[in-house]
Amino acid sequence: MALEHTPAAEHPLDPLSPDEIESAYEILAAEREIGDSSLCIKIELAEPTKDALAAYDDGGDVPDRRARIVIRDGEERKTIEAVVSLDEDDVLDWEHVEGAQPSIAIEEFVACEETVKENEEWQAALERRGVEDTDRAMVDPWSVGHEFVPEDVDRSKRLAHGLTFLRPSEDAGDEGYAKPVTGVHTFVDLDRMEVVKVVDYGPPDEDDPFPPEGMAYREDDIDLREDLTAYNVDQPDGPSWSVEGQKLEWQGWHMRVGWTQREGLVLHDIGYEDDGEVRSIIDRASCAEMSVPYGTTDINDRFKNAMDVGEYNIGRLAKSLTNGCDCLGHMHYWDAVMNTAGGEANVLENAICLHEEDNGTLWERSDWRTGTDEVRRRRRLVVSFVAAVGNYDYIFNWYFYQDASIEVEVRLTGIDSVSAVGPDEDPSGYGELVAPQLNGPIHQHFFNFRLDVNVDDGPNELYRVENQQVPAGPDGLDPMGNADDRTHNPGGNAFYADREKLASEEAAKELIDPLKGRYWQVVNPGETNRLGKPTGYRLMPGGNVEAAVQDDSSVMKRSGFIRYHLWATPFREDERYPSGRYPNQHPGGAGLPAWTAADRNLEGEDLVLWYTLGVNHVTRPEDWPILPAQVYSFKLQPTNFFEESPAIDVPPQHAIEGQDVPGHGESCGADADDD
Repeated sequence: MALEHTPAAEHPLDPLSPDEIESAYEILAAEREIGDSSLCIKIELAEPTKDALAAYDDGGDVPDRRARIVIRDGEERKTIEAVVSLDEDDVLDWEHVEGAQPSIAIEEFVACEETVKENEEWQAALERRGVEDTDRAMVDPWSVGHEFVPEDVDRSKRLAHGLTFLRPSEDAGDEGYAKPVTGVHTFVDLDRMEVVKVVDYGPPDEDDPFPPEGMAYREDDIDLREDLTAYNVDQPDGPSWSVEGQKLEWQGWHMRVGWTQREGLVLHDIGYEDDGEVRSIIDRASCAEMSVPYGTTDINDRFKNAMDVGEYNIGRLAKSLTNGCDCLGHMHYWDAVMNTAGGEANVLENAICLHEEDNGTLWERSDWRTGTDEVRRRRRLVVSFVAAVGNYDYIFNWYFYQDASIEVEVRLTGIDSVSAVGPDEDPSGYGELVAPQLNGPIHQHFFNFRLDVNVDDGPNELYRVENQQVPAGPDGLDPMGNADDRTHNPGGNAFYADREKLASEEAAKELIDPLKGRYWQVVNPGETNRLGKPTGYRLMPGGNVEAAVQDDSSVMKRSGFIRYHLWATPFREDERYPSGRYPNQHPGGAGLPAWTAADRNLEGEDLVLWYTLGVNHVTRPEDWPILPAQVYSFKLQPTNFFEESPAIDVPPQHAIEGQDVPGHGESCGADADDD
């Protein structure tokens, strides 16, 4: 069941309530001329500064409750960013952001499709392809980027690039992605909501403009397999977590669950309780930007490069989650409170799901000499949300484990972005056929996660750790005749973990190197464990890929964060998004590339890590009509943070009250005689 909404926040980081969102807009409208044609793109919490939060945590005043509001004045073609004090009923800041285009609102998506379908030139393009009923069409408004806008279209206008697909009927439940109207590109001025240009490159085949097959994936359309037995997750005594408002505690973990329209799920104040003390690890964590560049040279697809966080507000595209479908077992949900284009509250129920999962073995030890056997099951906490971004669906899972590690996972599913090809055409590497005459272009997905780390209350330092080989040979004596472990390798087997401090922003620009076992470690030099080692957490890369676009490409200019897998910066309150505040239609260079050009010092700083998780997608028929979830992740693990394994005290299954241990009774994880 979704949480009750209350107008008063329990904590300064709690997202705005529905009443607060509507009050913020009313305060702004009362003091400033907004304009009847203006759109309220977003109203969200203006998070207090770290200094204000620290003072509050120390018993000081509650920070002023503020809302940040972004307005698009279509008549004046202006973007306004305002800050409103909810406590003082006052507008604190009103800024005309010159040349900025805010993210595209859902209301603009809907109006854009209607505008395109009313255009006679667009209708004629479909009719030339034999489509008599143009109401069957659906139009997906893509962001236009910057370089791939036709030369005779004014790039200073607020634009969308409409791609058309043909549904099998006018039924709103029918999807048309199996029938792309390839060759037709419609550019729309969203401020005036009018078509400024229709480009028709022609169909791939005049006589056969559409792929011959439809798509079916719904339950009623498929002969379902019948050999799957029931699998039920039951927690008769309830879950192991504790939730109070936005505060979450589980198995030593403490955190606050937040939300923004831009990022979706945001986690604040992540810490772990150790001997009665909650030790800080991360102040704020989120997926801060995405980039999905397509690699084909085909004129119909090469422009595609969706930046779904900054250009579309991925939180606004989240879906309401369902028990037994998106999550399984005992659930807790948080609603996401956002706003409409008219400044009213919009509540998405069950946007964030919380549940526990069994995840195999946590640790195990069997001793053949003593005949003892100890086994512990691993359970993990899942905090997740799902966003439906046009044809793609993205699942963001944040896993918290009993060994004090964190895993950040993205699952890609939904429908491939496709275009039509001729009956005898083979995309040949720039794409792959997923069905007859249906091409899935090669592309990549990049997710940039902003991790405002704060290990043991900082300040922190950053190290690269990787395997270093030692040259074979016995000649490794220092001037005193002692063996130098770094050069003495008579057996040829020696290697060691080389640790190098990354003391500046330039030094911290890194790619993964799995062949060397490379990872990065954040340490607090002022705190040590009983072994005298500085406490820390390490970032362990998983599967990843290097950006395949050229350095001087529009994609790299606009999504510069994809150049490296790791970036690190000293914390600054206004450095929140890796491609800048307003990436929509921006020519590029903002965000991480601009900030790190100063090559600022990282030693003894409040560090922010920016990790880019990359996915390479060479499409295949098995991706069609629905892409089975492709899973990618990275991990954060404690290193010298504890005195010993924090998972040592997890009880065996038989010791958990009410836990069934079928088959072997109490022999699972306990010293017992054989049956």
